[in-house]
Amino acid sequence: MTVRPPQALAPSFSKDSGLNALEYELMAERADSLGRHGLKVEKALALLAERVSVGCSPEEREDLLNDAADKVWAFFIQREMCGLRSQKDAIRRYGIPPDVMARLGIVRRK
Repeated sequence: MTVRPPQALAPSFSKDSGLNALEYELMAERADSLGRHGLKVEKALALLAERVSVGCSPEEREDLLNDAADKVWAFFIQREMCGLRSQKDAIRRYGIPPDVMARLGIVRRK
């Protein structure tokens, strides 16, 4: 005997409704945007690690930390928009350093 969840709880993505097609497109766009933000985080963290390992100046390190923190902050916001509330797995997966985490959400004057 198999048990199915009630139809009210199952997502319905039929093409009969224009709203379902729109929901599908919006979900696809959110996922694509999340992927783009993830790539930006990876690049910013790689650049930070590379420059710090060769001994960059303190000013350059500050700029790289600020840039990485901005990218991570935008990534976390995008994750929350996709319904992913916990950031612990992203922090672990991307290896986000504590120095970057400490700067999240800080608005700097230029």
